[in-house]
Amino acid sequence: METTNKIRVLIAKPGLDGHDKGAKIVALALRDAGYEVIYSGLHQTLDQIIQTAGQEAVDVIGLSIMSGAHLPICEKLIAMMKEQGLNEIRLTVGGVIPFQDIPKLKEMGVAAVFPGGTSFEEITKGMNSLIER
Repeated sequence: METTNKIRVLIAKPGLDGHDKGAKIVALALRDAGYEVIYSGLHQTLDQIIQTAGQEAVDVIGLSIMSGAHLPICEKLIAMMKEQGLNEIRLTVGGVIPFQDIPKLKEMGVAAVFPGGTSFEEITKGMNSLIER
């Protein structure tokens, strides 16, 4: 499914989580779907993620979190995004996300959650719907 305007997505791996195979595969799938994808690499601080998002003028930040720290990471990143005036950027999260945490993430401002096992088609549809809003 080809998008007409290039949607810019930052795929980021916060913290000490060293598992990035899934993040890289999602980055490739989004690129193949017509997105412009920036992959930040492993072990990014939240400050580095915010700085890259601002410099690259991204539309979406996609966090890949396997560590189980998705709630505090997202809460802090959303606060930092507000402080920096990056409210227009949508935050998405994927990885090991228990289903009971999805409503909590959405309440705090996460635009979309893609738990492990979400198909590339579902991720692409979800990303497209974020930009259409």
